[in-house]
Amino acid sequence: MYIEIKNINKSFGKTKILENICLNAESGSCIAILGENGSGKSTLFSVLCGLLKGEGEFLCNGRDLMKEKKLRSKLVGFVPQEPPLIPELTAKDNLMLWYDKKELEKELDCGVLKMLGIHEFYKTEVRKMSGGMKKRLAIGCAVSHKPHILLLDEPTSALDLLCKEKIAQYLADFKKGGGITVLSTHDIGELDACDEIYILKNSRLFAYDKIRDTKSLIGCLKNE
Repeated sequence: MYIEIKNINKSFGKTKILENICLNAESGSCIAILGENGSGKSTLFSVLCGLLKGEGEFLCNGRDLMKEKKLRSKLVGFVPQEPPLIPELTAKDNLMLWYDKKELEKELDCGVLKMLGIHEFYKTEVRKMSGGMKKRLAIGCAVSHKPHILLLDEPTSALDLLCKEKIAQYLADFKKGGGITVLSTHDIGELDACDEIYILKNSRLFAYDKIRDTKSLIGCLKNE
């Protein structure tokens, strides 16, 4: 599998947020997008997954997922910064909106939901969960249809080490299985698992190929 994000443009009124955004990725790769708050990372993911309209192409093996919405729904899983969960329902009830009963039991017993540790709190109401629990549950919902492409908007922000480890384990397995991950992050520790890094600033996306240390990254983000 091969994806091409080509010439993505998005403006709000006269304010241009994304200008000719392009990147490529192959099966088994993880791409990181860095940028300051408000740089447009969340907007880019929202355009790619169809929550916002934008110009450009999101190609998978030559087919434009911006136009083929059913194919996009099949191939792409998206986890936004704020987990789209129903607070009054338990983890299990939220998952039942995405899985059939048999598949849910299997995944909780020995599948991805087990790996994410969701079995530990599947009877807990979302409103009583920690941020890490909510993020893991959101990922569990997003991968219910076994997508080949994952778009993750700051998947481990403000999480404890245990939660980060569980998510990292899942992403490593997803990558090993040939999945493509595109994630935004402010955590330099996540970059070790990424094959390529891009910087989003001034509405444009730039490949980053320098030393992966905090000082260099901050300098690039600040245009130094």
